[in-house]
Amino acid sequence: MNGYIHSTESFGSVDGPGVRFVIFVSGCPMRCQFCHNPDTWNMQVGEERSTEDLLAQALRYKSYWKDGGGITVSGGEPLMQMDFMIELFRKAKEKGINTTIDTSGAPFTREEPFFGKFNELMKYTDLLLVDIKHIDDEQHKLLTGRTNSNILDMARYLSDIGKPVWIRHVLVPERSDKDEYLEKLYDFISTLKNVEKTEVLPYHTFGEYKWKELGYEYPLAGIEPPAKERIENANRILHTGQ
Repeated sequence: MNGYIHSTESFGSVDGPGVRFVIFVSGCPMRCQFCHNPDTWNMQVGEERSTEDLLAQALRYKSYWKDGGGITVSGGEPLMQMDFMIELFRKAKEKGINTTIDTSGAPFTREEPFFGKFNELMKYTDLLLVDIKHIDDEQHKLLTGRTNSNILDMARYLSDIGKPVWIRHVLVPERSDKDEYLEKLYDFISTLKNVEKTEVLPYHTFGEYKWKELGYEYPLAGIEPPAKERIENANRILHTGQ
C-alpha cells in the first residue's frame, strides 16, 4: 500500500508525546487562511511511498523514542488516505510502535465507507491531535472554507469511544482570539471525557512566503502574531495549564 507523502521529520518534539518520527502526508480539503504548508494541499504532488518503506525509515530512530515516543502522521490531512493509514498503523502496532494522528477532522463522516474505515483505524491509533480551527461555524467557514459541524461530531464520537485526544487551537488575531469564541470553545471541550491536553498554538507568518511562491494571495497579510498577553489570555480561558 502506497501513500502520497510530502515529507518526513526524524526528531519531532511538538507532534505528540516524546520524540516522534513525523510523516507529513499530501492532500488537504481545507484552505485555512493561516496554513503554513499550502504546498501539501494537492495530494498528487506528493511522493508515493509504501508503508513498509516508511516504517523501515522510522525504525532507524526507535532508540530515541523514550517516554512514549513513536510515529505521528500529520499533513496535509491523514484522514484523506484511510486505506494507507490503516495499513501503516496496523503494521506499526505489530512492531509495538506508539501511533498518533494529527488531524483537522475535515473528512469525518458517519457515512460508509468512511465510518467503517475510521473505526478500523482507531483500533491501531493511540492518540489523536484534533485541531479545532474555530468553534463558531460561520467563522470556521470564513477561516477554512469548510463547516466545523462534522469536526465537532468527530470530537464527540472520540469522546464516546474513549479514544485519547489532545485539542489544539491556533490563536489568530482578528479571527479566533475573541474571548467569546475562546469561552465557547472551552465550554465545548468541557463536554468531552477524553481530552488529555489542550494546546494554544500562536499564529505565525512563517508560511507566508510559500503562498507567494505558489502564486496564492496570502489572506492574512498584515496580521501580526498574537501578543504575549493574548496568548496568556487564551491559555487562561482554555485552562491549558500554561
